[in-house]
Amino acid sequence: MEHLILWRHADAEDGCGDDLARALTPKGRKQAQKVAAWLNEQLKGQPMRLIVSEARRAQETAKALGVDIETSALLNPDHGQSAHYLEAAGWPQGRDPVVVLVAHQPTLGAVAALLLTGREQDMALKKGGLVWIELRRRGGSCEYVLRAAITPELLA
Repeated sequence: MEHLILWRHADAEDGCGDDLARALTPKGRKQAQKVAAWLNEQLKGQPMRLIVSEARRAQETAKALGVDIETSALLNPDHGQSAHYLEAAGWPQGRDPVVVLVAHQPTLGAVAALLLTGREQDMALKKGGLVWIELRRRGGSCEYVLRAAITPELLA
């Protein structure tokens, strides 16, 4: 089985300047820590590939996991295409057992909807929230299963 975790960056500063330079707010740092702690507990040291947009808010969110980060411009907010996100993840052809993408709305939601329903459509993910999709290969076909959908507010 393979796992794709789509994690939206946590709460970030408002800004009208360079969008990629926006940092997390104190609330966002707490959100990132909560979700990272939950995710680390679920994965229990399992190796993961962590791919993150160049945006500072996504980088700061991902750092809460405490593992090596791979940066990809394909996940930047201005790309905004599901195909770019799946390409960055190597999904579903990749060999990584767990891939975590830390990126942006509305593309993360569109990727989740595409994998779970077969149609690319709007699906909102709250700031700091994630959708965990499991790929099961059976008899030559692929089945995508929702394993979890978590928001920081649901975690203690």
